[in-house]
This record gives sequence, structure tokens and C-alpha cells, in this order.
Amino acid sequence: MEGKLIVVGTPIGNLSDFSPRAIKTLKTCDFIAAEDTRVTIKLLNHFRIKKPMVSYYEHNKIERGDMICTRIQAGETCVLVSDAGMPAISDPGQLLVAQCAQRGIPVYVVPGPTAVISALAVAGLPTGRFTFEGFLSMNKKGRKEHLEEVKHERRTMVFYEAPHKLSATLNDMLEAWGDRNIVIVRELTKIHEEIIRTTLQEAAQRYEQAIVKGELVLVIEGASEQNETIPTVEEAAQRAKVYMEEGLSASEAAKKAAKETSCKKGEIYRLLNS
Repeated sequence: MEGKLIVVGTPIGNLSDFSPRAIKTLKTCDFIAAEDTRVTIKLLNHFRIKKPMVSYYEHNKIERGDMICTRIQAGETCVLVSDAGMPAISDPGQLLVAQCAQRGIPVYVVPGPTAVISALAVAGLPTGRFTFEGFLSMNKKGRKEHLEEVKHERRTMVFYEAPHKLSATLNDMLEAWGDRNIVIVRELTKIHEEIIRTTLQEAAQRYEQAIVKGELVLVIEGASEQNETIPTVEEAAQRAKVYMEEGLSASEAAKKAAKETSCKKGEIYRLLNS
């Protein structure tokens, strides 16, 4: 009997969103790889499912992934779940799927709720093209670089954010991009679900001192062609100088600044050495 990995989406709040197919898949698998077994056991108990579990999370994913793959290659069927939503999307499960692919292990999916698409659907911003940016870095430098990279992104952007970081993130976004429309989606599918359509400036003021609870998805309009300011080569060179102060060589700094500004690397490099 051939083993396989089945990626199963779990509810992001409301347990009624768990599909009959997902329930059947959990009941018939050999074992479950769960991000947090303490969270998953509540789901299993609710649907009267009894299956062995192994923990699979950020800090044990490499060695635990090898073990899971070995069991699957021996003929077992493993179901991968996260605490909420679709596994492998901004989630450690991405590596397990990649490990299975490398070993030629069949991977299947049972679709389920996902906060990214659900928030986008109710935001009221353009959905024809969008980009999912996940979580911003905890590191201030990394966060600033991420925001700078997507400053001129025209597509609607979707971010995940933790409640205790919301105020700082809104201020960072406002500083990096200027004011633009944002939809803050909180506690999707739960009792206190909230959808706030506002602007970055108003949101930054609103949440400066507010205590926020629950899971957050931020949906933000892309850059406007009309309001977009294209950096000059002199401005790009100034940005490259900052990168040099952070340790990059002139060539590396010019290359990075060129990528972010659409200016030519050679022109930036010439100004750095003039």
C-alpha cells in the first residue's frame, strides 16, 4: 500500500466550517502531523476522532519531517494540519510538502478555510490581482526593508499581523508608503468578527493607544500610478549609501537600490564612486 501526505485545511474560528471530506480524511488516516497537538486535540474531540499525533512546528520541522517522510514511505498516510487555516501557507508545513516532493511522495489536499482569501473577499478592494506578504519581520531593519520593497506594488496587498504589533506596523506602513486605504479584518468567522475599512493615517491614530485582541489580517490597496513618485538616480544612490553603511559593498548596494527603484545599477554605482 502506497503512503501519502494529505494537507487538510482546518477552521480559522468556526468549527462548522470543517468539511465532511476533511472529517473523513482525519478518521481514515494513520497519523496526524499537527503544529500544536494541544490545539488539534480540541478539534479531534469535537468531531469524535481518535488518531495518533506527532508535533510538527517551526523548531523541529527538519528532523521531524524526515521521520514523517520515512513513515509515509513505509506505507502510512499522514494528514498535515496547522492550528488554523491551510497548512503550508506562511506555515512550517511548507517544508514538509517540499520534503515529500523531493522524495517522490504523493501529496494531496483537502481545501479548507484560509484567512488570506476570506479577508480579501470581504475587504472591498481590487481582487483581480493581489499579493500575500505574510508576517512582517520582528526585526525593525527587516521590517523596514520589506515595506520599502513593496512600496510601488500596484496589486492589493495582504498581510498577517499580531495584535500587540498592530500600532507599530500601521505607523511603519504610513511612514513608508504615505496614506492609502486599508481594511483591518479581525477575528474572522468568530463571534467578535470585525471589518474596519479606513485609511492608514486614521488607523494609526485609532490604534495608537488601543488594546487589540484576536487574529488580524490587513488588506491594503496597492500604489496608485497617479500618486506614485519614481525615485531619481540621485535618490537611489542615497539609498545605496545607506546599504553600504550597513555593510554591503558598493556593487551590492547599487544592485539592491536598482532593484527597488528601477534605476540602472551602473548609474547608481557611478554616483557612489564620483
